[in-house]
Amino acid sequence: MRRWDFVAAYLQGDLEQNEVVYCHAPPGHATVGADGRPRVCRVEKPIYGMAQAGRRWQRSLFPWLLDFGSTQCGSDPCVFTMTKTINGTAQRLTLGCYVDDLFTLYSHDGKGSLYNDFTDALTHRWNVDDEGPVSDLLNVDIAVDSTD
Repeated sequence: MRRWDFVAAYLQGDLEQNEVVYCHAPPGHATVGADGRPRVCRVEKPIYGMAQAGRRWQRSLFPWLLDFGSTQCGSDPCVFTMTKTINGTAQRLTLGCYVDDLFTLYSHDGKGSLYNDFTDALTHRWNVDDEGPVSDLLNVDIAVDSTD
C-alpha cells in the first residue's frame, strides 16, 4: 500500500463551465481602483480557502479515475476498484481518496502490472509525489506481513 500526494491539489481542479467567482485583492495589490471603486479579482482556478475548491478538485479527479477503468464504490464514493487479467493473472487495484492524498492498494507491481500502468498514467496526468509505503491511515497503524 502506497500514499500519493497531489501537489497543490485544489489548483489542479477546474471551475465548472460558466462558473464565475470573485475574491478580494490579495495583500499587496490595489484594493481600490483609479475611479475609487473597490477592486476584486476574478478567480480562474479553485484555490485553497474557497468553499467549493475541494469539490471542484474531486470533480476533476473522480472522472479521470473512472475513465482509467476503475469502478466507484457504492458505499463510499471516495473508494475505487479495478480488476484486470494480465498474462492470465487477475490483478486488483484499490484506490482511496482522502482530501489531497490517494492511497493505492495493489496485488501486483513491477513492469507491465496494473499498478505500474496506473502510476504511469497518474504521474503523466497529475503533479503528484509518491510518499512511499503507508504506515498509518486516519490514525490507524498499518503493518505489512509479506510472508505467505
